[in-house]
Amino acid sequence: MENSYAAPEQSENILDGADYSLQRAGAGRRLANYLIDVFVWVVALFIYFMIAAVASPASFDRYDNGDTVGVRMTVNFWGALIYVCIMTLMEALSKGKSLGKLITGTRAVNEDGSNISFKTALLRSLSRIVPFEAFSALGNPSNPWHDRWTKTYVIDERKSHRPD
Repeated sequence: MENSYAAPEQSENILDGADYSLQRAGAGRRLANYLIDVFVWVVALFIYFMIAAVASPASFDRYDNGDTVGVRMTVNFWGALIYVCIMTLMEALSKGKSLGKLITGTRAVNEDGSNISFKTALLRSLSRIVPFEAFSALGNPSNPWHDRWTKTYVIDERKSHRPD
């Protein structure tokens, strides 16, 4: 009697025979992505603090008493939180694109070329707030920590052919 539930002798890779190639985005495009995304973040941070100041002016009284350490910590906390939220939502909802990537024709993908998940977008965003992370993008090819740690690439969409 033959077991119909037996595992196959050799597993097939679903990407075998697939016609795909990934062309990583160059350092210039990566820098453009970064600058555009930082601009979006600064605008969002400005809007947040303007709304907060209008909604609760009394909460900003402590900024006048000389507590510069507390002020810096508060601004850094909200800045990091807003940055992580913006980058995560942009990359997760648009399948690997931020505004910078949309403008430059690039996309973040998994190493196999598939779209990134919400979890991967969140981990990429959290990785970006590590101190000195931006310096890890120096080099050719540009391979910053947020790509290495999440096993992702930023590809040039015009020169890449991905499995869909």
